[in-house]
Amino acid sequence: MTTVRRAVLTLPAAPLGPDNPLPALHLLGGARIPAVDEHDRAELPRDMARQLGHAPLRTVLPARVRDGYGRERTPTELDAIVIENDRLRVTVLPGLGGRVHSLFHKGTGRELLYSNPVFQPAAFALNGAWFSGGIEWNTGARGHGTLSCAPLHAAVVPAPDGGRMLRLWEWERLRDLPFQVDLWLPDGAEHLRVGVRIRNPHERPVPCSWWSNTAVPEDRRILAPADSAWHFAYAHTGHALRRVPVPRTADGVDRTYPLESTHSADYFYALADRQRRWIAALDADGSGLAQTSTDRLLGRKLFLWGTGRGGRRWQEWLTEPGTPGYAEIQAGLARTQLEHPTLEAGEEVSWLEVYAPLTADQTAVHGTDWAAARAGVEDALERAVPRAEVDTAYERWRAAADTAPGPLLATGSGWGALEVLRAGYELPGTPFDPSLIGEDQRPWVTLLRTGALPDPDLGPDSDPERGAAPWSTPVSAPWRDMLETAPADPVTEYHLGIAQWAAGDLAQAVRSWERGLKNAAERWPLLYCLAVADREGGHPERAAERYEEAFDGQEGGDPIVTAALGRETVAALLRTGRPDRARAVLSRLPEAVRARGAFRFLEATLLLAEGRKAEARAVFDAGFEVADLGEGAEELGELWARITDEPLPDAYEFRMRPR
Repeated sequence: MTTVRRAVLTLPAAPLGPDNPLPALHLLGGARIPAVDEHDRAELPRDMARQLGHAPLRTVLPARVRDGYGRERTPTELDAIVIENDRLRVTVLPGLGGRVHSLFHKGTGRELLYSNPVFQPAAFALNGAWFSGGIEWNTGARGHGTLSCAPLHAAVVPAPDGGRMLRLWEWERLRDLPFQVDLWLPDGAEHLRVGVRIRNPHERPVPCSWWSNTAVPEDRRILAPADSAWHFAYAHTGHALRRVPVPRTADGVDRTYPLESTHSADYFYALADRQRRWIAALDADGSGLAQTSTDRLLGRKLFLWGTGRGGRRWQEWLTEPGTPGYAEIQAGLARTQLEHPTLEAGEEVSWLEVYAPLTADQTAVHGTDWAAARAGVEDALERAVPRAEVDTAYERWRAAADTAPGPLLATGSGWGALEVLRAGYELPGTPFDPSLIGEDQRPWVTLLRTGALPDPDLGPDSDPERGAAPWSTPVSAPWRDMLETAPADPVTEYHLGIAQWAAGDLAQAVRSWERGLKNAAERWPLLYCLAVADREGGHPERAAERYEEAFDGQEGGDPIVTAALGRETVAALLRTGRPDRARAVLSRLPEAVRARGAFRFLEATLLLAEGRKAEARAVFDAGFEVADLGEGAEELGELWARITDEPLPDAYEFRMRPR
């Protein structure tokens, strides 16, 4: 019998720490439509040509940036849910985006995934914290989702075969769409089934995205049923998308072996329309993991780090020394991650995925005949998990997708409950009970019921003297409409401006913040917003002035706000050539804050601006780690190059572009 039970997983872990309390106003620049060769563009499938660059995010609002983590790891107990039958054991982390941490095959004693032996956040998600390993569920927009390190609701539901099934669900706030992930092991089966559904309860079309990302050991051959792929590479001239042959590209390197590539890259496989959807990662013996699905999950992708210095450094950064590296095999709703398909009003999209151990003839798998290698794997997959069986399992699961879950095994956020309270959505199978509403949502319940936000507090502590950060702002059109008709006090103008900014009405957002500033007792939140608006609007000098004024007004308040605001203020002053004032701000931060890696980097930058090159070099020589470096970060290398002509030390080499 299949069982579903609570468990505890103990790992060396770096605490997530608090979210950044400042609103995530910084513009993302959109998911730029990549450069596509004219010959390749003519061959684009119509849906791909239409969807490339469609509906990019302006910001990650209403999400908060998660950058409060460090790099010091201690043994930590993580809540887990284990799904188990006599063949497989699946370990799920409901508090960390529902990540499948482990898929263990009992018959061979093998872990089928790359299972990270540590929990180490890094700034790879759209809103910051993410971690490597396992199977992750990415929804909302291109990239690792904002729920990568967030809790999901979890409960047991009857499985289609009469056993037990684990349901995960949440309300994704970037697109305001609820989703569910159902995981179960049929009795006696050697594969994990995963049913996924995204619903659009609104009366308007909404762009959506989904990619299931599976980390696998990188010493595998990655096989998919395609003769070509769309290659998305990190290049000096920006991101470029071009069609390349599979398995060997023009330089003669076989890209289906991740360790044969020098540089990091994405390969989106060009699967034929009627082709069965699958991707596999098989070792030297022809054994490993296969992922397949119903046809609605259209795309398949390989991400590899490559063997270059930057890729190797990132592999070390994300785990502990000596751990083998990984690659990612992925499956998505579109052909590439640069597309956001549209979910029409009232529509839903669903599919079934299967994750299975697979063994194919090793001679064929690793032979030079690509067609034979593909055929051998597909034949083995058909024997292990017949395509018709997957389609039938999907239909049976779909009939159970609305089944009400049992008592909660884990609890996510209250944002879905707030939206259901506001609009009265009926979402069978994924209940968002009013009891889930918490401190973050209560001010908005007040607005919903009274037409006004609570007065006069900017934060949940009812203590304006504390300098606490304001509440997180829902930014969808219905909330924006309510804020526009609410009494126009400074608190309301602050939140209205954020909602307008998220909608792309930047000028009106500035006007709202300027109105609020006139009578605000707590000025720094509005000044911060105006500073970001000035920076994004091409007025760096005025931005620096406002950053500095905001920092002065908040200093002595919430220390988390002080650190976050101080970091941005110092950077703004340095960008405008004011090292003396940057020094004054940096020196007023607590010593413990200045000792963090991000602030050591600011110190080195400031020392160089002051003409103290040797002291800037000494900061590098002493060593520091910027915990929230972004993927492909180049700022460390750029600063080093301004200090010395010597090669960049490996410890600071995170660049992923060819040099």
